[in-house]
Amino acid sequence: MVTKEEIEKVVSWCEKIKSERKRIYVIERNPFRDEIDWMRRFALIEIDRPKEVASPNNIVYDSVTKQLWHFLNGSWRQLNPDIKIG
Repeated sequence: MVTKEEIEKVVSWCEKIKSERKRIYVIERNPFRDEIDWMRRFALIEIDRPKEVASPNNIVYDSVTKQLWHFLNGSWRQLNPDIKIG
């Protein structure tokens, strides 16, 4: 289950790495694999790498929209928190 807090944690880490590296795009190992369940399937985090050339096995962070993207069912989709019902 994806929570808003987990997404915010990953986004803030991506922003920190982007400001430290000062590059057009950055590819980093996923430090959240052992900490956040849904992040286990992503080996790398690609920061500001165009989705057209990014690996579908990785998660992509877009700093312009401040959104995480993942490849699902043949296309890139924005990662949103799951909605709790009940």
